[in-house]
Amino acid sequence: MHVHILGICGTLMGSIALLAKQLGHQVSGCDENIYPPMSDQLQQASIQIKNGFSKANIPVDVDLVMIGNANLPRGNPAVEYVLDAGLPYTSGAEWLGKYLLPDRWVIAVAGTHGKTTTTSMVAWILEYAGLSPGFLVGGVPINFGESARLGDSPFFVIEADEYDTSYFDRRSKFLHYRPRTAILNNLEFDHADIFPNLDAIQNQFHLLLRTIPSTGLVIHPAQDDNLKEVFERGCWTPCISFGEDTQGPADITGHLLSNDASRFQVSLDGKLQGIVDWTMTGKHNMANALAAIGAARHIGVTPAIACEALNQFKGVKRRMELIYSSAELNVIEDFAHHPTAIASTLEGLRNKVGQENILAIIEPGSHTMRNGTHEDTLKAAVSNAEQVIWYRPATARWDMADKLAGPGVLITDSIEDIIEQALTVIQMPGTWHILIMSNSSFGGLYPKLLARLPDTVTP
Repeated sequence: MHVHILGICGTLMGSIALLAKQLGHQVSGCDENIYPPMSDQLQQASIQIKNGFSKANIPVDVDLVMIGNANLPRGNPAVEYVLDAGLPYTSGAEWLGKYLLPDRWVIAVAGTHGKTTTTSMVAWILEYAGLSPGFLVGGVPINFGESARLGDSPFFVIEADEYDTSYFDRRSKFLHYRPRTAILNNLEFDHADIFPNLDAIQNQFHLLLRTIPSTGLVIHPAQDDNLKEVFERGCWTPCISFGEDTQGPADITGHLLSNDASRFQVSLDGKLQGIVDWTMTGKHNMANALAAIGAARHIGVTPAIACEALNQFKGVKRRMELIYSSAELNVIEDFAHHPTAIASTLEGLRNKVGQENILAIIEPGSHTMRNGTHEDTLKAAVSNAEQVIWYRPATARWDMADKLAGPGVLITDSIEDIIEQALTVIQMPGTWHILIMSNSSFGGLYPKLLARLPDTVTP
């Protein structure tokens, strides 16, 4: 079968392309935003990509068209051609649910924050335990070097996104996955372009709960009021909770052995199971790890083995990824694009570097951020940084200067201004850590900045 994918460089659709290729299908696609790391993966898999959504980019011998949900509404030339020509089409999530996930033990990771990292942790734990899982991750786990694979076992770990499925299917993607094991990591308001309020998101999460069998398992944080309200609407599946031991009772707890959460004890029902001593930092990543340990235990992997696996977990590309290092400067790339994620990421870095200096460079690129939904919480989210540079997108619909201005803060719509300011800041005394947070290519900032830095050391 020849499968053509509209929006093939998106994290979901690109990963689906890799899976379809592994299943033996001929795969091609087109997109307008073609950049690493997904473009590199597709190229390595010999998947042909064409630039743009012209109808000329859709092969004449195509058997099925998959339509992504990013920038692919009615009126898009490729979408209109598919409809006018009467070509068979589906969404990526629907294709997964119908053709790949049936008869698999699906482990789904949902939540506002931490989905990619937690999914990667679960997949790696199962791999370390010799279970050879399939997986689909919204990023590239460094332990695997690829975002998706079929695997050689019944187990399939999938990042379960609450974003809508496509222009013709407004349900959350995760409603297509039918998991047996589900992690609900956290729940906050996001995706203001499709959800009018928090209640609308909670409704989708409750629909997800309705799809999980009574023989399954739901893993959730012990302290999350928004998720608690979801469970109060009804749950028909056994549940276990996780959390830091100082925050109240939980089934799986973490006890910090270092302030930056690079070392912590793991206990189950109050009994010590093991110690995680890894390269990751931040209490949010400890929480992700506890959830992953709970999911792996449901599969049959003991918490002790899971701790051993996490000690060798290398993280995910673009999640606190060190991309430059010299004697007095580190540059770190991260995907954070929500006030809570920005704050927790900076807190973890602060606890790791102590009194050393942090420059935060942030692109509020999501629709929710561009719309100003979280404008009142962003200034406090960067309190752990000495210097902050905010990139002002042309599509921003709120007064960033009014809400974010202050000492050590630059607000600009110029990538060149960001680079010049960063070069100025790092000339100040002391060791500096530049933390760049964006969920996009950030206007090509990364290669442009790295090209201006001296004495590059490959991490």
